[in-house]
Amino acid sequence: MFNRKASKPKSKSDQIIEAIALKPGLNIADIGAGGGYFSLRFAEIVGEEGKVYATDTNPEFLEFIKNAAKEKGLDNIIPTLSIEDRLNLPEKSLDFIFIRNVTHHIPNRIKYFRNLKDFLKLDGKIIIIEYKKGKFFTFRGIFGHDVPKEIITREMEKAGYLLEKEFDFLPEQHFTIYSKQ
Repeated sequence: MFNRKASKPKSKSDQIIEAIALKPGLNIADIGAGGGYFSLRFAEIVGEEGKVYATDTNPEFLEFIKNAAKEKGLDNIIPTLSIEDRLNLPEKSLDFIFIRNVTHHIPNRIKYFRNLKDFLKLDGKIIIIEYKKGKFFTFRGIFGHDVPKEIITREMEKAGYLLEKEFDFLPEQHFTIYSKQ
């Protein structure tokens, strides 16, 4: 149930994973991991040598991810509870930070993005997938669950990042990758 939406064909998860180009041995944080759909997929790719930090504010989601990882025999997922904007991640250790459909929940994004630098390796990257503006009478439209790509790019620049890549294959979201300046 937790992963139903992420696993739907229109979510294009295979294309997202291919675009990220994860490799065995890399470390990635999945911020706002939810039911762990991407965390579990990432864990299979990075293998025993890599680590996936499944980060969420909901302890029930993290418990679900922990149990799903155990069922799949994945020992490289580290469920990590975040409280407000405080992330419990190891410093200077991440190759990627993956943020999908979460930025619209972050109150002070520039400060938040700036703080993410503490967790990235020198050549680490931030991957952001966020909803495009929805029609007014949709859940996204009514509740403002979107942030335009231009705003995220501007905020990332103010936080010290450069837009490195962008992809346009997602019908309801924009997909960008940033590197540190």
